[in-house]
Amino acid sequence: MATATSKAEAIALKDKGNKAFKEHDWPTAITFYSQAIEKYDSDPAFYSNRAQANIKLEAYGYAIADATKALELDPANVKAYWRRAIANTAILNSQAALRDFKIVVKREPNNKDAKLKLAECEKLVKRIQFAKAIEVGDPPSAFQDLDIDSIQVPSNYDGVRLDDQMTQEFIDDMIQRFKDGKRIHKKYVYQIIKAVRDIVYDEPTMVEVEVEPKTTLTVCGDTHGQYFDLLEIFRLNGFPTDDHAYLFNGDFVDRGSWSTEIALLLYAYKWLRPGYFFLNRGNHETDDMNRVYGFEGECKAKYSEQVFRLFSESFSALPLATLIGKKYLTLHGGLFSDDKTSLNDIRNLNRHQQRQPGQSGLMMEMLWTDPQPTPGRGPSKRGVGLQFGPDVTKKFCENNGLEAVIRSHEVRMEGYEVEHNGKCITVFSAPKYCDTTENKGAYINIGPELKLDYHKFDAVPHPDIKPMAYAQSSLMSMM
Repeated sequence: MATATSKAEAIALKDKGNKAFKEHDWPTAITFYSQAIEKYDSDPAFYSNRAQANIKLEAYGYAIADATKALELDPANVKAYWRRAIANTAILNSQAALRDFKIVVKREPNNKDAKLKLAECEKLVKRIQFAKAIEVGDPPSAFQDLDIDSIQVPSNYDGVRLDDQMTQEFIDDMIQRFKDGKRIHKKYVYQIIKAVRDIVYDEPTMVEVEVEPKTTLTVCGDTHGQYFDLLEIFRLNGFPTDDHAYLFNGDFVDRGSWSTEIALLLYAYKWLRPGYFFLNRGNHETDDMNRVYGFEGECKAKYSEQVFRLFSESFSALPLATLIGKKYLTLHGGLFSDDKTSLNDIRNLNRHQQRQPGQSGLMMEMLWTDPQPTPGRGPSKRGVGLQFGPDVTKKFCENNGLEAVIRSHEVRMEGYEVEHNGKCITVFSAPKYCDTTENKGAYINIGPELKLDYHKFDAVPHPDIKPMAYAQSSLMSMM
């Protein structure tokens, strides 16, 4: 039974959590809120505050559970309804979000922001229902009627011209154009996307690479539209060459407001050096996420809806994993619900039969799962996928002759983290994520000896355009 002393100690811990939250140190905030709950588990504010910190860390499943607990303790807690609605919106559970937004508006009829979010959520639900109603089993290719050769680039176009092959000169010019806030001509956008779609379509679901003598392979995690931080990686670590290969492990787009710039630059390098530049698909290279988190809106704002459709088709062609030197399986999310899953299962997965990952299956798990510190498997903190423990990782590595699994998918305050007794490595390459999280970015250099060399870096200044500038605005409450 809680005492007055334990309650006072819990409030002091909550205050420490609030301080960490204000400093944008979400993991520390969660630690303090959790300690407060251990001392005194009957204060709804502790759960509601932890829900908001979990939202910041994209642990939406945990946020929903915390908000629900807060409402069990206090059914009139409007903040808890609001946070549960935001978390459900984030995992595209729009019907549940709609119910909670309606309750917020009913309890606070003069809350203009709540009314706006309710209206947006109602539109989203209708949009999803309409999309399902017109869905066809095997849609025609977005490239089918695209006559790129007939498109003329005007004589007054002030950038480097592109013929039928990518050049370093074009890439150098494109990098500068994007820094200056300019775009490339739509013909070149079409050429780049089509060339890369064709290249990656023919790659295996799990690309297998060796690190040759006197070469380096750099593995980068999520970049999420943070174009200027991507350029900082290249400035610090060197631009891609035939002696310096790169692997980008998914989530190139969404959230950050230079997602088209990142996607086009990475694609241009893939076209220029297809055997030395590798791209794994992430959970944000998917239609559902792109429609909510900004990439679709950005494509329409900067180019056209057709450009989004072309990117969407190219994303569905991307490999899902890369095996480095037969020692490191690199994939965006993590491991699997079945201990019997092997590298051969990944090799044999026909990703072209299923363009989007869905809610279950091997592709979904490769894109969505996360590690947990405790043994076994647990429900997803995100509300999608699952979590896997150190014993799962150990068994998978032993069964498949691996040194470790390298994955991304989650913010790490130091840019990377080595977990599961060294067998599970997370690398995240978007520092000061969404301009709100005080995390570093990181990348991993791997030489011919297959040793992992970790590098951390800080965010760099960027033009005054906010993250999620092109996203569904109901998610802005999460920023």
